[in-house]
Amino acid sequence: MKIILAILIFSFIIIFHELGHFLFAKKCNVKVNEFTLGLGPTILSWGKGETKYCLKLLPFGGSCVMEGEDEESDSDRAFSKKSLWERFQIVFAGPFFNFILAYILSVVYIACIGVNDTTITDVMENMPAAEAGMKAGDKIISIDGYNVHFYNEVSIYTFLNADEDDYTVVYLREGQKHTTTITPVYSKEAGKKMLGVTKTNDYQKVSPLKVLEYSVYEIKYQIYITLSSLKLLFTGQVSMNEVSGPVGVVSTISNVYDESVTSGIFYVFINLTSIAILLTANLGVMNLLPFPALDGGRILLFIIEGIRGKKMRPEIENGINLVGFGLLMVLMVVVMYNDILKLM
Repeated sequence: MKIILAILIFSFIIIFHELGHFLFAKKCNVKVNEFTLGLGPTILSWGKGETKYCLKLLPFGGSCVMEGEDEESDSDRAFSKKSLWERFQIVFAGPFFNFILAYILSVVYIACIGVNDTTITDVMENMPAAEAGMKAGDKIISIDGYNVHFYNEVSIYTFLNADEDDYTVVYLREGQKHTTTITPVYSKEAGKKMLGVTKTNDYQKVSPLKVLEYSVYEIKYQIYITLSSLKLLFTGQVSMNEVSGPVGVVSTISNVYDESVTSGIFYVFINLTSIAILLTANLGVMNLLPFPALDGGRILLFIIEGIRGKKMRPEIENGINLVGFGLLMVLMVVVMYNDILKLM
């Protein structure tokens, strides 16, 4: 059951991404030849109108195959015959729909459990925050200029920027803003640098308008985590062995299900929704990276086309995308291999 649930979540996120491409292709009068969920051999297909819908063996990945997207076509409804602006809309729509889905899920998530804001529960004695003058009840507004709205953001920011010698913290006390500099200290017990502030998991319900507002902050938080993680990966602070692919994601969802099911179906729903927000926001960001074969790589080619004032030769563009796709497949194999090793 939990494996099926994990695959359904993963598949739904992918389908929603491809739906963005599909709907904007239709909007721009581009013929969609095939709409697919999965990779590998086709196990089920059916036709409706001009589009063939396929379900493939491996439930990871998907595609929206458009006329004239990667091949020559004389059709007026070919992707390649459309204006630069129309092609941009179609390609950008996939990641954009991931962010729409992340926002919708965030609204549901926050409406259900509320918000654990940045109001400090306690300040530890003889620790940096206390020495900097902070007290219980202070509400942290920003760290080094990065605005925070959830306490998780405070923890994540200090974790991802652990090499900083000190942090400039802006906080609110009795309606007044204060600014202080905190020099964290390393705790052997915690295995990390600490500010010396604590916060209970005290989630407070918020108004419907605040739910909509905090859902925007949730998307910002997820995008920040993804970009910061990529930075750590490219700078060598995180190894490829720590990167998870589809198998790792399914395993994580399964573990969360096991940990939540004893507390009841509500907690299963909440925790899986939280993971789905992370996954769909992550997919949106990753697809916007300017790498060949990704949506971001195509958008980069569109930008180059706009600057040059003319299209790139189809054989060159297709060659770039083909090489990029090959590299992505190699990367996927490596990541899935690492995922399988972790399970053993």
